[in-house]
Amino acid sequence: MERVAYDEFGMFHENAAEFGLADNGPPVVRRAATPVGGGRVLSCLVWGEEVPELVLLHGGGQNAHTWDTVALALGRPLIAVDLPGHGHSDAGIQAAEGRTPEDFADDVSKVIEQLAPSASTIVGMSLGGLTTIALMDRAPSLVRRAVLVDVTPGVNAHKSSAIANFVRGPATFPSFDALLERTIEHNPGRSVSSLRRGILHNAMQLEDGSWIWRYRRFDSVGFPAMTEQDSSGAATNFSRLWDTLQQSPAPLLLAKGTTKQSVVDDDDVAELKRRRPDCEVVEFPGAGHSIQGDSPVELARTIGEFAARD
Repeated sequence: MERVAYDEFGMFHENAAEFGLADNGPPVVRRAATPVGGGRVLSCLVWGEEVPELVLLHGGGQNAHTWDTVALALGRPLIAVDLPGHGHSDAGIQAAEGRTPEDFADDVSKVIEQLAPSASTIVGMSLGGLTTIALMDRAPSLVRRAVLVDVTPGVNAHKSSAIANFVRGPATFPSFDALLERTIEHNPGRSVSSLRRGILHNAMQLEDGSWIWRYRRFDSVGFPAMTEQDSSGAATNFSRLWDTLQQSPAPLLLAKGTTKQSVVDDDDVAELKRRRPDCEVVEFPGAGHSIQGDSPVELARTIGEFAARD
């Protein structure tokens, strides 16, 4: 049985090299834990030593490290949160089972209040984007600006079926190579080195040498934006969040992928512009749903420019 070494903070130089970023030595990054009630704790990565200016929320089945290259490119103090039931956050099944983006927002708001109360911009991808929209209602004072990464309330099971097929894969894998092979199969446009990093951050090796995703234990529900039904068997519907978006005064930007992996279609964009004529829509050619992985430097530039506006 081969044990695979993992240094959580030892791979940033690979991110920088792959995307042509300056390697100025290891960035200042630490883990922080925030109690959110009920004995549960959310974990996050704190980048930099100054007061965080940005908050980054990942998608379902991901974790805070999905933002590593974006954070390096931004070069600004920020926090990247592990959503409930993901990454290093709370390990109880109650963390994700049957919960909604509004529930996630209640938890995330406590993290923001403690670690980034003056952040200028909340950036949310997929499930993190739905959570960001819910934050606009649950904690509007914390959402001064918002960037939605390839998601709107129009997401449904059909649009996200390719993502769901990957998330609903095998519960365990006999080896790291088996896990990497499946990941490559579902992400043909991504480099093997980036996928390897992603797996190391998002999976763990058991004592018998097999591997499981860190989020696997929550697969019964866990990913509202990617599942066809919730725990009660009802069809997933996020249309209620359109009203929240419409009523929020926070400046808004949608980052949209252009490949078939995107879950945002023309109808979604039209509805968004109808509800929020002021919303800016930026397309990322060649990027799919996970723009932070496909075009991280370009996404970082867009986020940085949007967050700096008066």
